[in-house]
Amino acid sequence: MFLSNMTMAAQQVIVLYLIVAVGFIADRLHIFGQDTAKRSNDLLFYIITPVVIVQSFMNMEFDIKTAKTLLLAFACMTGTLVVGILIAMPFFNNKNNKNSSIFKYAVSYGNMGYMALPLCNAILGSEGVFYCSAGVVAFNILSFTHGIWCINKGGEETKFQLKTLILNPGVISVLVGLPLFIFDIDLPDVVDSAVTHIANLNTPLAMLFFGTYIANTDLKNMFKEKNNYLVILLKTIALPLIMFVIFRLVGISGALLTACMISASVPSANNTVMFSAKYGKDTGVASKVVSICSLVSIFTMPVMIALSKM
Repeated sequence: MFLSNMTMAAQQVIVLYLIVAVGFIADRLHIFGQDTAKRSNDLLFYIITPVVIVQSFMNMEFDIKTAKTLLLAFACMTGTLVVGILIAMPFFNNKNNKNSSIFKYAVSYGNMGYMALPLCNAILGSEGVFYCSAGVVAFNILSFTHGIWCINKGGEETKFQLKTLILNPGVISVLVGLPLFIFDIDLPDVVDSAVTHIANLNTPLAMLFFGTYIANTDLKNMFKEKNNYLVILLKTIALPLIMFVIFRLVGISGALLTACMISASVPSANNTVMFSAKYGKDTGVASKVVSICSLVSIFTMPVMIALSKM
């Protein structure tokens, strides 16, 4: 079981990095560079990622039992994000370090859409995808509110703006998708097909953009940044172990526990790079921390998944 889980996690990371490699090569060949990726970032930010959220609601069938299970999964996944935010605060709260917000975000938010969903599907099937979809919704609500504030403000003492919290792509897409789920609305096939095609752009485009950022990063120094190792310790080891104890104490078990542990143990989100590009932060620093965290997760994720199945 341990070797099987390790193989699944490793294969998913390899698939992602093959796409990243294409972006890396495209940049080096001057076919598609970092500047173009940054200008195209709004396409992911305002259109493609919100469509993914709406689609996750469209793919769920509503009934009372399903709704209760969804709420439980949502609570577990939200709890994971909140704990991630809390454990990052004391370690990356240095206002004099302009990159503190990047490291704080990298600990707080995991790679839900690009790694957790595919892994849940491979290990648990449709049931795992259902649970993880709740996590994707929780991720986007917090990421597009607290996450944007965290990256954009860089740890400064500022107030949340209600307009920013509500009128952002993540929350708006949830408000669009929720009625589709509750009232079990089936969109016309042509609309559903268009939504699917747009949503399918999410992973490859994000990975291609990520590849261009890495192409402009000093990879030799990736292993020299001490904060990267702290992010690895907090994100891939401390957070999933803390959540495992909490989940067991409150009685979470079975497939839901495994799905929650997969979501808790995924490496730093690619949004770390996407938001850094969007808000003028150092994409080189963001790319390096996401890269090294993703590589280490090949070994840490299978351990956490196996732990949930014991």
